[in-house]
Amino acid sequence: MIDHDLMKLSQLIYHYCGLNYNGRLLSLKDKLAKRVGELGLSYGDYSSYLAKFPAEWDLLVEILTINETYFYREEHQLNECCHTVLPMLKEMKGNRPIRIWSAACSTGEEPYTLAMLIQETRKFPQGSVEIIATDINKKVLQKAETGWYHKGSFAFRRIPDLFMKKYFQEQNNGFKIDDSIQKMVTFRHLNLLETSRSSFLSDIDVVFCRNVLIYFDQDTTKKVISHLHRKLSPGGFLFLGHAESITELGLGFQKVDSHKTFYYRKDTDTK
Repeated sequence: MIDHDLMKLSQLIYHYCGLNYNGRLLSLKDKLAKRVGELGLSYGDYSSYLAKFPAEWDLLVEILTINETYFYREEHQLNECCHTVLPMLKEMKGNRPIRIWSAACSTGEEPYTLAMLIQETRKFPQGSVEIIATDINKKVLQKAETGWYHKGSFAFRRIPDLFMKKYFQEQNNGFKIDDSIQKMVTFRHLNLLETSRSSFLSDIDVVFCRNVLIYFDQDTTKKVISHLHRKLSPGGFLFLGHAESITELGLGFQKVDSHKTFYYRKDTDTK
């Protein structure tokens, strides 16, 4: 029997952030049981509660989103970006700063890794590359902005020793990222489905949106990719997770195959 209250709640979540629980209502029920119990509400009442108190969406997003990430994740893509794509863009853009958007950045490991790798190339003076990192989850953004990670954190599982010694200082039973790296990244709150709130993203040259589409159905995937396409400058580059493909969607990107990875490039004749 279909639980109509859960179905209604599932549809609200889908329209808000694209997460599709329509076929996983029991999973949704389990994830929200504690919060609904704290409020003393039924699942039907919780839908009304979200409408009455919009700030509750922030907590709901924290409950539902998965924020597993780490430094130097899928390093072949990172190296391809910093050693192949960025030098190419530097020749194309001249004196204009190259702008990188790290979408769904979670606690900041991806944009900070990019910043470290960019510094390591010694080809990009301070200010010549701007990194904008966004996420729908305000709590993880607050953590990312501190630049501090606990010693036992999963975040350090793949980071090279060189980076740990050069770009982190031990602090309060953890490690704080170097100020020079922290200054390269600007964090902003953004729901990828609320395109009207992304006006601060313009003239983007590279987008990283990795391991996000796997949580969306095809309709939401098309909406998100179309949004990324609009934000990218002609000839801009898009990096997705290794398990994600948009080749068959016909959304204005051409696949680029390199030796150890692949990514996408926006058609140069489209805006």
